[in-house]
Amino acid sequence: MSDLESLSVKEDNYKGMGVDDEVKRIDLSAKSIANYAKTRFTDLVPSKAMMKANKHLLNPLPGLKLIPARQWVMFLSAFLAWTWDAYDFFCVSLNAAKLATYFDKTVKQITWGITLVLMLRSVGGIVFGYLGDRYGRKYPLCVNILLMAAIQFGTYGVSTYQQFLGVRAIFGIMLGGIYGNAAATALDDCPSEARGFISGLLQQGYTFGYLLAVVFTRVLADNVDMGWKSLFLLGGAVSVCLFAFRFSLPDTKAFVRQREIEQYNRDCGIPQPTFSQKAAGALKNYWAMIIYLVLLMAGFNFMSHGSQDLYPTMLTKLYNYSDDRSTVTNCVANIGAFVGGIVVGHFSNFIGRRLSILICCVCGAALLYPWAFIKGTGINAGAFFLQFCVQGAWGVIPIHLSELAPPDFRSFVVGVAYQLGNLASSASSTIETTMGEHFPIDGQDPSEVFDYATVMVIFVGAVFAYVFLITLVGPENKMVSLTHNIEEEEQDVAHENQV
Repeated sequence: MSDLESLSVKEDNYKGMGVDDEVKRIDLSAKSIANYAKTRFTDLVPSKAMMKANKHLLNPLPGLKLIPARQWVMFLSAFLAWTWDAYDFFCVSLNAAKLATYFDKTVKQITWGITLVLMLRSVGGIVFGYLGDRYGRKYPLCVNILLMAAIQFGTYGVSTYQQFLGVRAIFGIMLGGIYGNAAATALDDCPSEARGFISGLLQQGYTFGYLLAVVFTRVLADNVDMGWKSLFLLGGAVSVCLFAFRFSLPDTKAFVRQREIEQYNRDCGIPQPTFSQKAAGALKNYWAMIIYLVLLMAGFNFMSHGSQDLYPTMLTKLYNYSDDRSTVTNCVANIGAFVGGIVVGHFSNFIGRRLSILICCVCGAALLYPWAFIKGTGINAGAFFLQFCVQGAWGVIPIHLSELAPPDFRSFVVGVAYQLGNLASSASSTIETTMGEHFPIDGQDPSEVFDYATVMVIFVGAVFAYVFLITLVGPENKMVSLTHNIEEEEQDVAHENQV
């Protein structure tokens, strides 16, 4: 019996429901719920035997050596797409004052462009996630990047405020579409030993995009005659290059292999579920998981936005930092975020995804005081380590979501969960500003300046508690196969052939 003949049995297990044999119906009996609640604690900390067996995972180099050159190039394409997506997003927030002057509007009116982006990201996650799961990771991501380039050139060419809002609204859809397919491109074929490290590195593409936006704002927007428009002209040009780069690469092996099996089964007359049947089956069996992932990502997005969005404002308005000094502190914080995402993402392979997140929440809560209340240069250390914890927890997310998502709908579920969580958190700055009315500073108008430090500590502390609790009660599928167990089945086939 050939490899494909052996593997075709897997696809025959859908039984017309559109769900693979790894999917099990949700058991909501009292006994099942009680057992699940018990294991949230017993399964949290790995046993001594498990830690001893996984000791080799502490060193990231052996796992990274397992990644072939082809997969490194695939990862690079995903990382750069996610990075450049973030670059464009932050170009608006970093240049809000310049945009307000150009369009003769207030900064508050310009921030509507940011709000529109956040509101429409979910649409992109749904559309491009669906396309990625149905037609592969390659072409939907290529189209997404090319459309992003068109929007960036369009932003360069706008001359009115209404045009600006229009192109930013469309960009929100493009921004939302990148994450799911980028994560699938980076992780589909990644060896399990290296998943944590690669997950953390991928997530920090967002941080890297922010740093690039800061650098190019200082280099271009503040110095060339074209001003802020130069950022989007550069953005469009680079996006075209990224499109060509991703287009030159193949689809992921996992997706190609899955389609080969389905084609073989069709050729052999084995009934195959339609994509719609698979989708219906996945929703029927994974509905609770999808709801949980959205709630989890809402907490994570509140955590990042709550600790980042008003932090530069706090430094300049509350502590009277100059723009240069504020930029330095924020860059230090983002360097901490970059390092934390990689380090914690990697160690989650050893101690588990949930435990890694819980540790980051506890340590992050302990760092709230130096992050917010130290007025001198010591605040840089607080900012570094607070963002180390925030983005350290985030570094676990790409692989954690991928391991929990339905195998046939990974791009869709990961992208939509992330973007719906982002949508839920889009009001974080508004919530903090509203809270600020209750924490005025003597002699200051609360609508202009309030006790940012106290407000942000209360808000972020509450979010840390929420993320801690929802992670504690949540599931974990660390090291689960992302390829329908194809690798394991191929090994079984090889063994049978030898026998």
